[in-house]
Amino acid sequence: MNDTDVDELGPVDYIVVEFPADKADFSGAMATELSALIKRDVIRVLDMLILKKDVDGTVEAFESHDFGDSDLAELLELETELAMLLAADDVEAIGAALEPGSVAAVLIWENVWAAPFGAAARQSGGQLVASGRIPIQAIAAAVEADEAAMKEGA
Repeated sequence: MNDTDVDELGPVDYIVVEFPADKADFSGAMATELSALIKRDVIRVLDMLILKKDVDGTVEAFESHDFGDSDLAELLELETELAMLLAADDVEAIGAALEPGSVAAVLIWENVWAAPFGAAARQSGGQLVASGRIPIQAIAAAVEADEAAMKEGA
């Protein structure tokens, strides 16, 4: 990807979804929803990795090319050829946070829907100085607090 393409990127996010090793299903509803987001041009997958942490604490990482013709390989093929964004240090840090006997999917994506705004801001001389995510639990707590305050004030 050249500098012009990078300048056109939207915001980039990541998630780590962990499952007990015997219950991991990356090819079902998750794959369907991810495919739908990609087809609607809402996101673009930049990097994806599967991590497995054995009960002894050993962590193994698998890239898309490590899977054959399985449903998981189909999901991992949604990854774009931008760059390998996850470094060995990232894998080590994520692996340390996983529970022994678990499997996790690490997904890095571009928010394609926001790319035109981001590009316009950069072309106007602006730069992103802060970004964040409000956990749904915090939103639920704020709504509950507002509702409680309304009841007290009524």
